[in-house]
Amino acid sequence: VAWRGKVLTPSMRALPAEVPVAFVYDGGTEAVMMASPADLEDFALGFSLNDGIIAAREEIAELGIVEVERGIELRMTLTPRNRETLVSRRRHRAGPVGCGLCGVESIAAAVPPLPRVTVNLTLAADEIVGAMRAMASLQKLNAETHAVHAAGFYVRGEGVVAVREDVGRHNALDKLAGALVHSGRKACDGVLLMTSRVSVELVQKAAVMGAPVLAAVSAPTALALREADAACITVVGIVRDDGLEVFTHARRIGNAS
Repeated sequence: VAWRGKVLTPSMRALPAEVPVAFVYDGGTEAVMMASPADLEDFALGFSLNDGIIAAREEIAELGIVEVERGIELRMTLTPRNRETLVSRRRHRAGPVGCGLCGVESIAAAVPPLPRVTVNLTLAADEIVGAMRAMASLQKLNAETHAVHAAGFYVRGEGVVAVREDVGRHNALDKLAGALVHSGRKACDGVLLMTSRVSVELVQKAAVMGAPVLAAVSAPTALALREADAACITVVGIVRDDGLEVFTHARRIGNAS
């Protein structure tokens, strides 16, 4: 039931699905994340790349998406490689919606040194504002549920070329990473757009992807900014119709298109 205008009425609402998704490599479970059960091939590839399990798409020889009793298993067979490396880092991560680092075994592992992003991409502030505005009409699941995050990719001259949604903001970014690789695009050529705050795991994923600009509708955390500054990533936050705020490496953001 819904209470609207001081009247109680029967009501219906679409809700997003949220299921455990297990990442299984060569028969062993590496991680379990609570996620939306869509774009799972993108999720498998993006997570595997962003988490350092593989370095290239070709290292996944086979992928099976298997529904089990209470969730989904993404069963991947890796090409021949150093299996001892995978075994040594194997852990079980139960990832609730708000967390992208659950199960990391040490503080050093939680905040590892990040690659530096030295791309000289420059954009106008109004481009980012327009791109974020365009995201709304592309979030089909959120239009139904009002309960999921989105990650998008903006390219100058093309607009927002890809969007992925999920109950977890980090899952949405992993899915986007996989989608970009599947489509042959490179993150260094555009801007990552997030409908969330900028937390440190988003900066970590952006660095691994090689993205020079990470923009979001909300503010970043202090740790996210420290890591972004060290990785030479431009973090843009509080993106609204009337403007935005640039927190790190502002040289990439200008005044005019």
